[in-house]
Amino acid sequence: MPAPIIKIDAISKSFGAFKVLDGLSMQVMPGEKLALIGPSGSGKTTILRILMTLERIDAGHIQIEGEQLYHMERNGQLLPADERHLTKMRQKIGMVFQLFNLFPHKSVLDNVTLAPMLTKGTPRAAAEKRAFELLDMVGMADKAKNMPAQLSGGQKQRVAIARALALSPKIMLFDEVTSALDPELVNEVLNVMRRLAAETDMTMLLVTHEMGFAHDFADRVLFFDGGKIVEEGKPDEIFSHPKQERTQSFLKKIIAAGHRV
Repeated sequence: MPAPIIKIDAISKSFGAFKVLDGLSMQVMPGEKLALIGPSGSGKTTILRILMTLERIDAGHIQIEGEQLYHMERNGQLLPADERHLTKMRQKIGMVFQLFNLFPHKSVLDNVTLAPMLTKGTPRAAAEKRAFELLDMVGMADKAKNMPAQLSGGQKQRVAIARALALSPKIMLFDEVTSALDPELVNEVLNVMRRLAAETDMTMLLVTHEMGFAHDFADRVLFFDGGKIVEEGKPDEIFSHPKQERTQSFLKKIIAAGHRV
């Protein structure tokens, strides 16, 4: 068996008195497509933000490709990671956010080329060549010179996916990437993600309320509640034959709200 690409060991995270993650442990294998589902506030997005080092953990350890994320080994001791170490580790991971987070004053092309040029020293010509390849892949090459304000929400999200891919991450994180979109724009973004899942060996973690997509996309589904994994399994197991009462209750509410599972 290959070693896990992500290993999370007994991590906890609180915001004030609210404990979002409570001794959480989980592993993700290289190339695995993982869907994280559960009610709001159950800790799903916090996990992605912690992996992206946007939130720090209160306790526990995380390893990415066998290397500590929040700690450094020095003379046989584990010390808190410095900014240089965190910067190096961040380059292994890309994240696409719910609200796009594009730079509004930069063109589509500049949004995609900026990170490789700044963090990896990629020459502009090479960065632009790669950017056009990625924009073409997400169906946005013809909008390269446009500004974000000239794009629809679905177009912005596809540019955001191209931007995250520009650093060639080993791991891609998707945080509710369709929840801010008009319903008719959702599928154009999901189609890009379907293609990514089918055509690349990237490890992908998806937080979503699109249960039908999670079923089709994921190798494994994790149901979260109260900062813990309540149930996990293959999509058919979770969506068709959930064992835990809490999972059954959640999925009934989702179906009642008109979502396909």
